[in-house]
Amino acid sequence: MNIIVNRRHFLRNAAFTAALFSTPGLFAEELTQTPRQTEGPFYPNHLPLDTDNDLLVINEGTTPGIGEVTYVSGRILDAKGDPLRNALVEIWQCDANGAYLHTGTTNAEKRDKNFQGFGRFLTGSSGEYLFRTIKPVPYPGRTPHIHYKVKRAGKELLTTQCYIKGHPGNEKDGIWRSIKDEKQRAAITVDFAPLKGSRVGELAAKFDIILGVTPEA
Repeated sequence: MNIIVNRRHFLRNAAFTAALFSTPGLFAEELTQTPRQTEGPFYPNHLPLDTDNDLLVINEGTTPGIGEVTYVSGRILDAKGDPLRNALVEIWQCDANGAYLHTGTTNAEKRDKNFQGFGRFLTGSSGEYLFRTIKPVPYPGRTPHIHYKVKRAGKELLTTQCYIKGHPGNEKDGIWRSIKDEKQRAAITVDFAPLKGSRVGELAAKFDIILGVTPEA
């Protein structure tokens, strides 16, 4: 399966990968359930030919997408704090010009043809996932965000969004503000910080997803 091949290839060749994942030891009482958020209107209505976890390069292209290179990583955990293996994690976001990979997107004429816009990752035994993408940018009406969907065995488990901690647009964003519980709001708002050891200004963001139920095996 290409998803598995891509995942293993990406992880094996990223020397910094170990630093992106936390060590085991989370306890259920410390976990805050990741809140559900709207899918929005721009889940790709025509999936790209390339759906791997590197959104900056399409297939064998040599020109990368425009934007601040960011590695987003984390783990998918169930309600007990146990890692979820073989969970399919999907992300999608607008490009640096505010355009989505969708026929109904605004600003379509400026869409970055080198940005994949959508990616998938199949989790391993520790529930980990990893994507290379760009730092999300705002567009009219929305603060910067990355959409997430988690599936397993063909069943959708959660749809949510990830936001930039401290971004001034968050307080003006109705979808972000719709989460009233402070712990849940904090759970979807993460640091996009300089990647340690990077010489080209790459960023890293860690976003663990905690499911509200324990999925059946």
